[in-house]
Amino acid sequence: MIERNIDIGLGRQCELLGIHRSGLYYAPQPESEDNLSYMRLLDEQYLKTPFYGIRRMTMWLSKKGFKVNRKRVIRLMSKMGWQTLYRKPNTSWKNKENKIYPYLLKDLKIDHPNQVWGIDITYVPMRRGFMYLCAIIDLHTRYVVNWSISNTMTAEWCSRLVEEAIEMHGKPEIINSDQGSQFTSHEYTEMLGSKGIRISMDGKGRAIDNIFIERLWKSVKYECIYLHAFEDGLQLYQGLNNYFTFYNTERLHQSLDYETPESLYRAVA
Repeated sequence: MIERNIDIGLGRQCELLGIHRSGLYYAPQPESEDNLSYMRLLDEQYLKTPFYGIRRMTMWLSKKGFKVNRKRVIRLMSKMGWQTLYRKPNTSWKNKENKIYPYLLKDLKIDHPNQVWGIDITYVPMRRGFMYLCAIIDLHTRYVVNWSISNTMTAEWCSRLVEEAIEMHGKPEIINSDQGSQFTSHEYTEMLGSKGIRISMDGKGRAIDNIFIERLWKSVKYECIYLHAFEDGLQLYQGLNNYFTFYNTERLHQSLDYETPESLYRAVA
């Protein structure tokens, strides 16, 4: 779909295809049919019981009639980037050599757009594989300022997503993330620092620190991903593109007094 050895630049090709550059990575991660089924079940169950660990998840699958052992569940949960509630579904593993930044949002009054953005990564199942979704949300208005899918989780991917968001919407004062290696990497933190953006990171074992984007993941999965068995990355991209447009511009949010994120974001952003 995207050609690299022609005279038309990647940016222009993306414009013609109606996608943004950070959505170029369409090839899904391969897995066996059985494992994909287990991962799909584990992902949905996480949203219901995020406090379940490996033992409970292994027993839960066994009681449903699936013959899986603890070792297999550990591998699948690791592949998904799973963590239980006191850690969070970890699509982010820490690199102990990288600096951990303090959590800046405690007792902070968030009262205007582009004051604080939250960024996170989640596992997304498909019929024939899976991919990762990264999104950035404005915490005051719940507006999704940018998102992307990829088959790998890298600091370069996350950095490019943030830079794209800044180009489209201006820069935030603070960006909050978890302590994953993508977000503690020198490439990512130096990029934010060079733009004068303050870095905030969730406390260890505190998924609730990034609660707004956790709620976004639940909405995305129940209102889009689980309703459609996307065949491949292109279908997934198109489905998510439609959903995020709906989420931002049409979906009425109870927490926003039944306004849409875009109406609030555009009103004063």
